[in-house]
Amino acid sequence: MHFLIVEDDPVIAEHIVAGLGLHGHETTLAQTGSEAILMLDRRPHDAVVLDRLLPDINGLSVIDHVRRQGNAVPVLMLSALGSVKDRIEGLEVGADDYLAKPFDMDELAARLSAIARRNVSRPEGSRLQVGRLELDPSSHRARYRDASAALNRKQYSLLAHLMGNADRLVTRSMLLESVWAYSFSPTTNIVESNMSRLRTALLALGCDPIETQRGAGYILRSDRCA
Repeated sequence: MHFLIVEDDPVIAEHIVAGLGLHGHETTLAQTGSEAILMLDRRPHDAVVLDRLLPDINGLSVIDHVRRQGNAVPVLMLSALGSVKDRIEGLEVGADDYLAKPFDMDELAARLSAIARRNVSRPEGSRLQVGRLELDPSSHRARYRDASAALNRKQYSLLAHLMGNADRLVTRSMLLESVWAYSFSPTTNIVESNMSRLRTALLALGCDPIETQRGAGYILRSDRCA
């Protein structure tokens, strides 16, 4: 696999590149957020190791940019900021995993390979449509009538799961497992906060199909975006 490493500390960058090389992976190195964005625009990568604290654009802004461009490349965020709040913030903006510094190289390699394999094992399918609401997997855009909106990776996955189960209850546990690959329920509002952002994006299109079933989950109503 070919990974992009975005790290401004030369010692840590060399450690990651050498470690991933021992695991049989190829790497490309970027030292700034701007450089990372250019590299991600130029060629596909199997996954990205992204430092959160960069000298120009921080890692959160890099993720936000690539997700707005419809790039669903798996991202492992690496940071000295390792509190629960910091990890949640990274995951909510679109990171697929979050590892705090200092870290074990074998664990980083295993986590990186896991999110890259997960992305390959879930290939983008055909366009989804419920009523006049469409979800385009090639661009990660939701479309309703003549309007469209770019979704980040989590918003796209949430909407895809709801549309694939239109008019059926989707529980919070189901969303945690399918979107975040969590087999447990974290004591955070990660589902609720991402769902709120998704609903805001859909409302801007003039479509409000998601119904909250308090204490149970969510239902995407097919008759609300006719």
